[in-house]
Amino acid sequence: MEENEVVLHESERIDDLLSHDLRIIQSDEVFSFSMDAVLLARFASVPKRGRILDLCTGNGVVPILLTTRTQASLEGIEIQPRLADMARRSVQLNALDESIMIREGDLRELVKETGHAVYDAITVNPPYMPLNGSDLKMNTHQAMARHEIGCTLEEVIQACSRLVRNGGKVSMVHRPQRLAEIISLMREYKLEPKRIRMVHPRAHLEANMVLIEGMKDGKPEVRMLPPLIVYNEEGKYCEEIMDIYYGQQHAERTTKGGL
Repeated sequence: MEENEVVLHESERIDDLLSHDLRIIQSDEVFSFSMDAVLLARFASVPKRGRILDLCTGNGVVPILLTTRTQASLEGIEIQPRLADMARRSVQLNALDESIMIREGDLRELVKETGHAVYDAITVNPPYMPLNGSDLKMNTHQAMARHEIGCTLEEVIQACSRLVRNGGKVSMVHRPQRLAEIISLMREYKLEPKRIRMVHPRAHLEANMVLIEGMKDGKPEVRMLPPLIVYNEEGKYCEEIMDIYYGQQHAERTTKGGL
């Protein structure tokens, strides 16, 4: 894959995504992606072709990573102009302009532009926390990424339900503390939970992330997948996390005894 030259603004840098020679533009002034986005991109059920949408796309990390798993047409929507611009330049940096389109806009209004039930799959890494006083202490970019300022959990799930086709999948990463609320809202908007996986920082600690996938108008039946453990007893990434981050490179190093 050939990289295109892009303009970096003040405070921006280019980071390695550790997979398929992909790179991404980031800045300490805005909320950078973290492990939850990477896990979501691996967890989500995605079709080989069709249309896939990433809500709350930030700097575009999820659709960029999904290009390693699918030939589908990928779209991302981001309400913050600065992040949407970073996402577009990251797409250009990786020469993925023909695979990914980044929209700047409000996910709550997107259906007016696209119409109902047009996507085969949707991914979303939404703001985790309801509004409280702490959001006022952050800069605008960080506050909107962490707190439900631009959209609430219900508005995210409602948008997913409107935009995904019948039988299509909606995959989300969130905090376990809100799992009951997520399941209740998904069912209210006809997104039947089908797969749930808890993510634990260590085997003896409680989960700090949950991955959940629902199907539009699906029948009631949910699978609880094995827990994903991030760190082993030595404080190093577990094998599955190494595989998620490094893929074939990890497999080759393991075969050669490099780990």
